[in-house]
Amino acid sequence: MTERRVARLDPSMRAVVRTQRELFYDAGADPSLDRPAHVRSGSGLAWLGSRLVIAQDDASFLALLDASLAHVSSITLDHVVDGARQFDNVRGNKKQKIDLEACSVLACDGRELLVAWGSGSLAPRERLVVLERDADRARVVEARPLYEHLREHVEFAGSEMNIEGATMIGGDRVRLFQRGNGAPHGDLVPLDATGDLDLRALLAWIDDPTRAVPALRDVVQWDLGRMDGVRLTFTDACPAPNGSIAYLAAAEASPDAIEDGVVVGVAIGVIDAHGVARYAPITTPDGVPFVGKCEGLAWAPGAAGRRALVVVDRDDPNAPSELLELDLEGFPEGS
Repeated sequence: MTERRVARLDPSMRAVVRTQRELFYDAGADPSLDRPAHVRSGSGLAWLGSRLVIAQDDASFLALLDASLAHVSSITLDHVVDGARQFDNVRGNKKQKIDLEACSVLACDGRELLVAWGSGSLAPRERLVVLERDADRARVVEARPLYEHLREHVEFAGSEMNIEGATMIGGDRVRLFQRGNGAPHGDLVPLDATGDLDLRALLAWIDDPTRAVPALRDVVQWDLGRMDGVRLTFTDACPAPNGSIAYLAAAEASPDAIEDGVVVGVAIGVIDAHGVARYAPITTPDGVPFVGKCEGLAWAPGAAGRRALVVVDRDDPNAPSELLELDLEGFPEGS
């Protein structure tokens, strides 16, 4: 039997928006690359060395913030369809996007690289993007065999695959976070779940996708709670102090894993080393629930457990993503 765990609302935890700013590229728009002036859709966040990398779900660019968080640059991805690197319903090409939804920084044997994960909700989204530390070019890895393997584990994928988080744990594993905002299909229902891949096996497969894919193991299903009657579902995760994992979850009334819905609240939580999960709603300074779709999570430099950085996807191709800084209370702290 697959283990099932429940996250609890913890009144001792608080998460309050401290600052909020829109993200624009320093270089502005570049029509020759089909790059807009703004970061369109922040959906994953991770530090790679001194660079904060933002994955985007509907634009073929990685956005990069410098250590001061003041300057935004980009890396262009080799995912182009009919000359387009922006994908949405207005253009009529939304289903062709790479749909990067998660970032994980993997470190092993002196090597450090960032892997951005496609959601897997459609065939074009079964891809990984790999960026080595200090590199200025990323590569796209066709990953259908890996996603087929994940989908075969219905206790993890449920009715619709939607990978929204990934993080390295314990020095030898990568934990994936499946978001359960899909639609039911037959006997299958949408699931929030986590499952682990062996780190070295994953890196070997990324370097040579003709190898056998790493096996998914230790699947856990999650009940993350509700806000205003809507289920909370995973949107990102990152390592936290003392062997724990921090995660984001959104209460989004979406019809399936492809179409967006109304967000009625968001939460930030922590899963400790024993698998116990607790969470707090994210609020504005006056205590009102924050309702932007928080999709990427990292720590402010030197402030793990005390201040978090969060990127917000506004689900509007003309609206820039926002970077939030949160003040936290009641979370495990580290340097």
